[in-house]
Amino acid sequence: MIKKSSLTSKLISYFFLIVLAYVMIYPLLWMIGASFKTNQEMFGTVGILPKDPVFGAFSAGWHGTGQYGFSTFLTNTFLMVVPTVIFTAISSVLVGYGFARFDFPLKKPLFFIMLSTLMLPATVIIIPRYIFFKRLGWLDTYLPFIVPAILGSFPFFNFMMVQFFRGLPVEIDESGKLDGCNSFTILKDLLLPLCKSAIFSVIVFQFVWTWNDFLNVLIYISSVAKYPVALGLRMTMDISTEFDWNQIMAMSLISITPPIILFFAAQKYFVEGIATTGMKN
Repeated sequence: MIKKSSLTSKLISYFFLIVLAYVMIYPLLWMIGASFKTNQEMFGTVGILPKDPVFGAFSAGWHGTGQYGFSTFLTNTFLMVVPTVIFTAISSVLVGYGFARFDFPLKKPLFFIMLSTLMLPATVIIIPRYIFFKRLGWLDTYLPFIVPAILGSFPFFNFMMVQFFRGLPVEIDESGKLDGCNSFTILKDLLLPLCKSAIFSVIVFQFVWTWNDFLNVLIYISSVAKYPVALGLRMTMDISTEFDWNQIMAMSLISITPPIILFFAAQKYFVEGIATTGMKN
């Protein structure tokens, strides 16, 4: 009797999990199906599978209708995102290591100031950042994204790495010092191999956030030739003319593919990093 009740509860749980999973993944499935639908069928039905499939949306969307194709926007996105992600990972590791392992003047006030910027809405600093970057001559370039990453200007990732380093035993550093290692060698050879999960978490978060960023690129990038995917997709949606939505869906599907691939490739380390950040060993 107990086994039957346990089996029934499992079946009910699996049923609700399957239903919930379908609800969560339905928009993605609909977008895949919409890539093969006409405008009339797309807005006339809610089904996933097209009744009369229309092929060619991926090819037409990739080549585009103007001077620049989707390949240009995709390349621009990688040129902006990859350096930003790499430098964010490096700078957050250095900042986190410094706050977690060293004592220096004004350490606590500086750490408090860094944390306080987490509470600051991003919209508050849009205007001063724009004026600052304009005076530096960085507008219409990717420097407003790359240089702050080099300088460790992302307090969320800095705080994440600080908490992770604090969770690592100090005895690791002491054993390295006994072997004659300096601080850089201790970080490179002893601590970094233990920080893979946290670093992958930083990489995944920053990659997705920068890849999907629309407001900042809209403010800082003005040349169509330098548009990333977010602006490139929006540019194809001209309200004064009729356009094929299946091409938008097809290119949207391509644009979300790199973040999905990165997430699943780093899923093991990503989940481990989120679960262990801030925990004491």
